[in-house]
Amino acid sequence: MFSSAKELIKFIQASKIEMVDFKATDLRGRLRHVTIPACRITESMLKEGVGIDGYSYGFVNIEKSDMVLIPDIKTSFVDPFYEVPTVSIFSNIWSVEGEEYHHPQCPRNIAKKAEQYLIDSKVGDILLLGPEYEFYVFDNVDFSNEARGAGYEIFTKGRPICDDPDFGQNYDGYKMGPKAGYHACTPFDSLYEFRSEACNILNKCGVSVKYHHHEVGGAGQVEIETTFDSLTKMADASMLVKYVVFNLAQRMGKTATFMPKPIYGEAGSGFHVHFKLLEDGKNLFYDNKGYSGLSKTALNFIGGILTHAKALTAFTNPSTNSYKRLVPGFEAPTCIAFATANRSAAIRVPGYVKSMEDKRFEYRPQDATCNPYLSFAALAMAGIDGILSKTDPKSKGYGPFDVNLYELPKAEQEKLQFLPTSLGEALNELQKDNSFLQKGGVFPKELMMSWSKLLNNEVTAMQNRPHPYEFELYYGL
Repeated sequence: MFSSAKELIKFIQASKIEMVDFKATDLRGRLRHVTIPACRITESMLKEGVGIDGYSYGFVNIEKSDMVLIPDIKTSFVDPFYEVPTVSIFSNIWSVEGEEYHHPQCPRNIAKKAEQYLIDSKVGDILLLGPEYEFYVFDNVDFSNEARGAGYEIFTKGRPICDDPDFGQNYDGYKMGPKAGYHACTPFDSLYEFRSEACNILNKCGVSVKYHHHEVGGAGQVEIETTFDSLTKMADASMLVKYVVFNLAQRMGKTATFMPKPIYGEAGSGFHVHFKLLEDGKNLFYDNKGYSGLSKTALNFIGGILTHAKALTAFTNPSTNSYKRLVPGFEAPTCIAFATANRSAAIRVPGYVKSMEDKRFEYRPQDATCNPYLSFAALAMAGIDGILSKTDPKSKGYGPFDVNLYELPKAEQEKLQFLPTSLGEALNELQKDNSFLQKGGVFPKELMMSWSKLLNNEVTAMQNRPHPYEFELYYGL
């Protein structure tokens, strides 16, 4: 929105902005913020930033926790969710030790370093990403986790899931069956206004929306897809999409979640991402003589991602809930393979895309519990590694498989490789395969240690707690 601090300050004064909000993403992928009265904003403050406790963000030890948020002026937008006129700005996290520098564990900095590594590797000028955001919108959710009781209840107009008599008074008969919501129309699609308003807000905030629709999940699953942009910009956009969805849901008396599998028996929510690689404006992934119109460069990029797919899940699917979605038999892929128009493969080449300008492929396993800066950077590093190593996915047995992988004969299925089945397994795979992430200094060892420690704590916390279904299975044994 602005190219300089001077431009921003001029806008603040002319538009009577009262607050400036510095937003940043912590290690786990949650958005945090600190707010400064607009009257205190100067060019020097925008350059020097504001101090924060880096320990609380998950980056450093408590004895060395002083860090600084430095706003990226180009990401400024008028915040649509504050009554007090406010400009919000995405920020980088800097260290205060020694010479000023972007902190090596700052997720946004890692995304920027991945973009620079692509240029330094001379494989292309810019990697463009186009994500699909799937999520559920409910009318209400209640959950508790206490020592002597745990459980959850979901209330949704589209498909009632509980027997609350008061909530039942709001039903109008237009209910969807399980997994029957794909492209459902009104009146069955009760979330049209929500999605349209979310898209309007995103467009005003600088995120270009391609389209929106109801998704497969009959209990309120929807999708918003955005147009392509560069890695860091798209990670910023992903944080903004979640910010808009969460706050708009609250404003409209609803609640939203990007959990991969919030409802047993319903479709899970993915965070599919499409890739294009450009050089001098030319799409390097296109070759009309190649498989499905893909160039050798594209196949090498695919080969890199599939070779490192098991380790990548530690960043692309970093929650215990992720692996309740990644189960065989659903559209969420578990097989490390590529194919055209095949949603059972980890990488799908859209069959309806024919033009050079739009030729691309889609990585399907990822979900939105990821930190998009880290996940996008990890996927890019795997793809770059594939190009530099000239990895051929065909010779490695990754396909193409233009058949339903779940319906292959057992003998053929036994030849396939599959993604991890748990977060603990994914973290073990990352420990074995991470050198491709460290190239160019993009992912420092300290970051991977912090990330693994953080997620292993979640694994342990889940393992130590009884599950409600365990009572049904074992209480009387």
